[in-house]
Amino acid sequence: MQKPKKVALAYSGGLDTSIIIPWLKENYGCEVVAVCGDIGQGGDELDGLRDKALKTGASEVYIEDMREEFVTEYLWRMLRAGAVYEHKYLLGTSIARPLLAKKQVEVALKSGCDGLAHGCTGKGNDQVRFELTYKALAPHLPVIAPWREWDIVSREDAIDYAAKHQVPIAQSTTKIYSRDRNLWHISHEGGELEDPANAPSDGVWMLTRSPKDAPDAPATVTIGFEKGTPVSVDGKRMSGVELVETLNRLGGEHGIGRIDLVENRFVGMKSRGCYETPGGAIILAALRELESLTLDRSTMHYKQKLAIDYAEMVYNGLWFTPLREALDAFFAKTLETATGEVTMKLYKGNLDPVSRKSPNSLYSLNIASFTMGAEYDQKDARGFINLIGLPIQVRAAMLKQS
Repeated sequence: MQKPKKVALAYSGGLDTSIIIPWLKENYGCEVVAVCGDIGQGGDELDGLRDKALKTGASEVYIEDMREEFVTEYLWRMLRAGAVYEHKYLLGTSIARPLLAKKQVEVALKSGCDGLAHGCTGKGNDQVRFELTYKALAPHLPVIAPWREWDIVSREDAIDYAAKHQVPIAQSTTKIYSRDRNLWHISHEGGELEDPANAPSDGVWMLTRSPKDAPDAPATVTIGFEKGTPVSVDGKRMSGVELVETLNRLGGEHGIGRIDLVENRFVGMKSRGCYETPGGAIILAALRELESLTLDRSTMHYKQKLAIDYAEMVYNGLWFTPLREALDAFFAKTLETATGEVTMKLYKGNLDPVSRKSPNSLYSLNIASFTMGAEYDQKDARGFINLIGLPIQVRAAMLKQS
């Protein structure tokens, strides 16, 4: 590969991308354009980021506000699919990567870059998510992945490199967690979490209270949906960003949305991480309750099957693909009737439905009631059971004869 002269780097200001700027300049002699996306990291993560990148050696810095796009074009699509990876993970990091990589490509093409770079390790999933996006949107640009090239083999090595090159970082050898935060969630890896036998310490969690410290009185919240998309909280219409932020605060206060997961990475190994997704957990649970009213049995069960496939596509970085677009169309059609309100009770880490309402409800009290009624003739069940059971009955007779 011919060395590029100007490289767009996916930049977060964390340990890895902070040391990549001087490393690229030393090893490739190129200009470095730092590209950072504001997807709701919150806190002070974006404070001083531009100055830090410039002082570290970047020639240009782009910080793009992508929060609303993140919610409407990525999170809500994933939500409508009901995508959850391996029963637990609400895909907070996975779903953000295609958007960040897309913005990086846009900046690279606009600013005349002839190369792309990222700080993903050679063991993780993120390298796949970023590079599959590059292939979809800018296949002609070469990719530099320093973790697959340099001699740094641990986070301790990276910290030492930062110290030698006077790169300011927040990590230390005693505070070694690797965290990724956005509007949807925060993930925690590293440190004692690398051993699945260790319980996460109280210092791991950042967005949610411990359930034992949550309020003793439960809270209720009502979420309004239109065609499967959340639009209001307790009757107040909100933008997607405001809605998620509101439910994050409420869910965090009541200890909602913590998971501790040993997951199967796309690259083949298992890894352990802890995730907090308070608002997302509430929204997903509420939408499922609404679907129980508005979807017929066959559609609901088929949607559940496709949700597994969709979750794997998101996790594996296959966002910019025709199949994902086709599945989006299926889920949008499926949820055309998913309009209504669901009230959830939050209590010390638990989520329970209180009320489900929809103008498109398929629930019929006349049919479901134990009271006998004219709309359902219970005598019909005999013929139904006989027809369904015919193959079972024939096989049983055959086995008895043999």
